[in-house]
Amino acid sequence: MSYTLVSFPRKTNMLFLKSFMILFLSCITIKINLCFPSIPSSLKTLSIDGHFNFEEVDHAAKDFGNRYRFLPLAVLHPKSVSDIATTLKHIWQMGPRSELTVAARGHGHSLQGQAQVHRGVVINMESLQGPKMQVHAGKFPYVDVSGGELWINILRESLRHGLAPKSWTDYLHLTVGGTLSNAGISGQAFRHGPQISNVHQLEVVTGKGEVVNCSEKQNSDLFYSVLGGLGQFGIITRARISLEPAPEMVKWIRVLYTNFATFARDQEKLISEESTFDYIEGFVIINRTGLLNNWRSSFNPQDPVQASQFKSDGRTLFCLELAKYSNPEEMAAVNQEIKNSLSQLNHIPSTLFLSEVPYIEFLDRVHISEIKLRSKGLWEVPHPWLNLLIPRSKVHNFAQEVFGNILTDTSNGPILIYPVNKSKWDNRTSVVIPEEDVFYLVAFLSSAVPSSTGTDGLDHILIQNKRILEFCEIARLGVKQYLPHYSTQEEWQAHFGPQWEVFVQRKSTYDPLALLAPGQRIFQKPIAYS
Repeated sequence: MSYTLVSFPRKTNMLFLKSFMILFLSCITIKINLCFPSIPSSLKTLSIDGHFNFEEVDHAAKDFGNRYRFLPLAVLHPKSVSDIATTLKHIWQMGPRSELTVAARGHGHSLQGQAQVHRGVVINMESLQGPKMQVHAGKFPYVDVSGGELWINILRESLRHGLAPKSWTDYLHLTVGGTLSNAGISGQAFRHGPQISNVHQLEVVTGKGEVVNCSEKQNSDLFYSVLGGLGQFGIITRARISLEPAPEMVKWIRVLYTNFATFARDQEKLISEESTFDYIEGFVIINRTGLLNNWRSSFNPQDPVQASQFKSDGRTLFCLELAKYSNPEEMAAVNQEIKNSLSQLNHIPSTLFLSEVPYIEFLDRVHISEIKLRSKGLWEVPHPWLNLLIPRSKVHNFAQEVFGNILTDTSNGPILIYPVNKSKWDNRTSVVIPEEDVFYLVAFLSSAVPSSTGTDGLDHILIQNKRILEFCEIARLGVKQYLPHYSTQEEWQAHFGPQWEVFVQRKSTYDPLALLAPGQRIFQKPIAYS
């Protein structure tokens, strides 16, 4: 049987192809719209005071960690709390048929993409223009601030009234909402607790778009959920922070130890005393030839002569860093207190480094280093940081293995280690901490050299971090991560332990669709494709 080829006229053939392509592209468009139903246009119709940006979103796909990059669909620049609530309520009402999720971004200092969101909405919290910052003096002074305000600005404004917050982070160019969503720890935490222990009241926008005022006595469950809640239950849009009288000057002291047990014993002694220093931290120096090449150091070589002369000769040293706040009229008494306190310590006598600086300069010391590193192009590099909370009873085992075997030097960045008192933490918040009365913060603040394959490269540092975590697990040290990062819900469940059920219940109450902070990788939004 033979077949006859039918030949269509050229014009008819072209018309057929055009019709086919239009139909094909229409099907693709329909399919895409089913998956992402007019997302940009639905957001554009919202009545808000601020604005959405759908074009310039690259900056919201990076953070200080410089390791993860998730491109959002839009960035909201809110002018009011209402803008945030309207946006969240809109996405909440879209329900599971929308893949949209939301991340609140402060100053972009997340380490693992926690404030990023893939094809969702990033809220630029620094754009939030709420009521002006208000400092209230009196017997119990406090300041009311926006959740997008930087701590350095709070310090400057409160100092104009002779006041200052009680508890800090080492770096002040972070937002209030960002640090309160984690804990906020520094060398004052042994006395005042973390920043979340010094909050009177919050204004929060939940995952359902509800604006809620909460405190210890009003909507207390939400209040404690949000504090240290990793952004899972609501976005902090306003906070009332406790203040205290601010000093003018700081006596800034460092002493060195060669023995970890002695170093730890002296730290624990100091944090147990009522009248002692106002700030206590420690750090580790492994295989270094000098002290001043540490990026956290703001000591000038000309201050204490012995600081530029002291050599570690490759030994592992432990540095105790202390600060005593003072005012000019108190200097004689303060100097005597410092002398008495130091006489009870067992440091190397010849390694007393002392400097006197203004209070604001001491608190903003890391920013001074940031400026130097930015000028050298060494700030925006990968930061594979690892922060751990270690029970006091296990810290010696940890130090022996990690500082004796796993780490060979500290040239990639500082290692902080200092104890805090559990009694200063509120167990009603969402933060997970060790069970013991005293536990240590150990922070490996590494910076990786881009494209390096050596010991200063990202891969090498990540392998070291993994070895440290594996040792903690095998040795059953009872360690908890601070600024935690896990990739599976099973790991998160292990992290929270007995608190997991409460955490899940709070999530279902305040953010049942799991819209908030997807970059934490704790919960996943349920999507209905039908």
